[in-house]
Amino acid sequence: MSVWDDLVGQDRVQEQLSAAARDADALVTAGAAGESVPPGSTMTHAWLFTGPPGSGRSTAARAFAAALQCTSPDRALGGAPGCGFCDGCHTSLIGTHADVDVIRTDLLSIGVKETRELVRRAQLSPAVGRWQVIVMEDADRLTEGAGNVLLKAVEEPAPRTVWLLCAPSLEDVLPTIRSRCRHLTLRTPPVDAVADVLVRRDGIDPERAASAARATQGHIGRARRLATDERARARRAAVLKLPLRVEDIGGCLKAAQELIDTATEDAKQASEEIDAKETEDMKAALGAAAGGRMPRGTAGVMKELEDKQKRRKTRTQRDSLDLALTELTGFYRDVLALQFGSRIAIANADAQDALDRVARASTPERTLRRIEAVSACRRALDRNVAPLLAVEAMTMALRAG
Repeated sequence: MSVWDDLVGQDRVQEQLSAAARDADALVTAGAAGESVPPGSTMTHAWLFTGPPGSGRSTAARAFAAALQCTSPDRALGGAPGCGFCDGCHTSLIGTHADVDVIRTDLLSIGVKETRELVRRAQLSPAVGRWQVIVMEDADRLTEGAGNVLLKAVEEPAPRTVWLLCAPSLEDVLPTIRSRCRHLTLRTPPVDAVADVLVRRDGIDPERAASAARATQGHIGRARRLATDERARARRAAVLKLPLRVEDIGGCLKAAQELIDTATEDAKQASEEIDAKETEDMKAALGAAAGGRMPRGTAGVMKELEDKQKRRKTRTQRDSLDLALTELTGFYRDVLALQFGSRIAIANADAQDALDRVARASTPERTLRRIEAVSACRRALDRNVAPLLAVEAMTMALRAG
C-alpha cells in the first residue's frame, strides 16, 4: 500500500507529485538540498493544491509530505518514494512525524499570531526527516495580515522547507502567494471510484457505499460519514423534505428555524466535550486551586480561550448549515435534470417521490431561480448576515420560485 492509495481519481496529480518526490529524493541523496533547485526539476519549495470540496486536496498534500520523508531502502534499487510502510511514510500519514506540521483550523480564520509562529518553525532545519514540511489545509482562511506574514516565508523558504497550501480555488489565496507556488488542480472524484474506496478501505456494504457516493456526488469525506452515521442520514433526509414544506409562509419560517436549530445542535455536540477538556486543562496549567478559584492575573487568558471556543462553535454551525445548503442545491439540480429529461444519474434517488412532485409542479426557470436563492443564502452567510435571516429569505424565495 503506497502513500498514494487514498488519492482517489487523481491520476494526473499523482504522477506530478510522484515525479517531484523522486527529484526531491535525488536532491537530498546527492547532498544538494541546501542549494537552489536545479532548472528542469519538478521539485519546488511551495505548492498550492486547489479543487472542489471533497476532491482530496489535503489528502494529496499529506501523501506528498509522506513521500518526501520516505526512507524505504527500495529507493536505492530504483523504487519510487512513498512506499507507505517505512517509518517516514507511516508517521507522516498518521500525523506524528517531527518534521511534518499539518495546520488546520476549526475557527473562522487563521490570524497573524498563529502564522508568525508557523513561519518561525519553518525556519528550523529538519530534526529527523529529510525535509521540513508545512501542510496548511485551510490556506483560504488566512486573514490578509496573516497572508502577508506568510508571503516572505513562501518567497524565500529555508533550504529544506516545503510549503504545501490547500484552498478551494486560486482566487481564495492572495495573488502574491499563489504566484510563488506551483499549482495543482484536483477534480471531483468519479462516483464509482469513491464507492470502491469506501468498500475497499472502510469495509462498507457495496450497496450503501454506492448510494452514499452518488448522494454526495464524489465527496469522499461526506460519503464516508453518510454511509457510517445514522444521524447524518436522518439529517440529510430532513433537508431533502424541505422543498415540500415551503408551500406557505408559516412553513417557510418553520423550516428555516429548524435548519438553524439543527446546525446549532450540531455545533453544540461537536464542541461541548472539547470545550470542557480545554477549559480544565487551561485551569490546571494556570494553577487553579482545588475549589476552582483562579490565580490573579489569569482572567485574560481564560477570556481568550472562551473567545476561541465561541469562534469555533460559530464555524461549526456555519459548516453544518453550508452542508444542508449543498444538499438542497443537489436536490434542485436533480429536479432540473428531470424537467429537461436529462439522462444524467440522479444523485438523490432515495428522494425520487419528492423530486417528481417538485418537478411536475414547477418549470425549469423556477428551479433555476431556486438554485440561485440557495446560492444567495450561502453568499449572505459568508458576509456574516444573521443565519436565521439569511435562511428565512431563502425559504421565502424557494416558495416564490
